[in-house]
Amino acid sequence: MKEYNSNIKGRANYNLAGIIPVAGQPLDFKMPWHDSLMPIGQNYLAVEKAAFDCAVAGCDTIWIVCPKEIQPLIRYRLGDWIMDPIKYFTGVAFAKYPIQHEIPIYYCPVEPKDVDRRDCLSWSVITGAQYSWRTGAKISRYTIPDKYFVAFPYGMFSPYYMKDWRTKIRSNDTCYVSYKNKSFKDGEYLPFTFLPEEFLEVRKRFRKNETKGHDVTGKRLSTEKRYSGRHFTHDFVFSHIGTETFHEVEIPWYYNISSWEGLKTWLASENTLDRPKDFILSYNEWNPLGGKIDADG
Repeated sequence: MKEYNSNIKGRANYNLAGIIPVAGQPLDFKMPWHDSLMPIGQNYLAVEKAAFDCAVAGCDTIWIVCPKEIQPLIRYRLGDWIMDPIKYFTGVAFAKYPIQHEIPIYYCPVEPKDVDRRDCLSWSVITGAQYSWRTGAKISRYTIPDKYFVAFPYGMFSPYYMKDWRTKIRSNDTCYVSYKNKSFKDGEYLPFTFLPEEFLEVRKRFRKNETKGHDVTGKRLSTEKRYSGRHFTHDFVFSHIGTETFHEVEIPWYYNISSWEGLKTWLASENTLDRPKDFILSYNEWNPLGGKIDADG
């Protein structure tokens, strides 16, 4: 990842890339579908809630890192874009029409060389950041991410608590969500941000601490000790990041649904999360370029 001069970009061109890590070690649900597709409400899935978190936080793009075999199913639920709910309901309207700002969603597979070796949530975050930076750099300096926002499918809270913090989230200061003084650094599945410069440190830390198939002497490691990176948690990999100036978004309630007991506690609680309106979150596709509008066209 090369460095670039971010001073040439104005505030209007600030690019916040949202990352949703889905590919990782299986949880204890043991369902025939992926863990990120667990229902958290009526017609509302965990991965959809993570995408809505990114939209409320003010992300310009959303990158979902998931196994290739479940990409069609997730895309069937989310589509190619999600509407920015804050701009739609509070933006300046023209001729009584609300602002319809569409946030594109990209689906990124785990690289084949990392399958069963590095496929954990923390490496999915690193992979998503790498995909977004490389893609943006090939298009223009204005599409290169200035900051990354991470949203997990397994943290339940109202994303509207981040609404008043959008300006801080879209700045070069560290911003994270906490509950009772606990955050992502304590292993909770709460959103946080990091900068492109910190990405290099995080990736270096991951590679330095992981084990490969053999030790330094060339002796083959046992199955339990082989490729230890696939078990790295996000609090271990990202615990050291952060700028001198940081902003903590304290929320009044939060539930960790990374286990069956946690999911039961969430579903039995007095707090609920309703699925956003269909014009905000539903299956949508971009119009193809250079294609026929219909069969008779």
